[in-house]
Amino acid sequence: MKRIGLIAVMATVVSLLSSCEVIEGIFKAGVWSGIIIVVVVVALIIWLISKFFGGNRR
Repeated sequence: MKRIGLIAVMATVVSLLSSCEVIEGIFKAGVWSGIIIVVVVVALIIWLISKFFGGNRR
């Protein structure tokens, strides 16, 4: 049930943000702000994927 909620949230975010709007916002904010945003988003995606597929390995 937890995975279904995560997938629903990710699908909602992807459907609400078109890539053109995101890129336009990054260029308006400036290059360094864009780099920071991209690094944070990539780190967040990697963290979510590791939580989603990693499970509880103890």
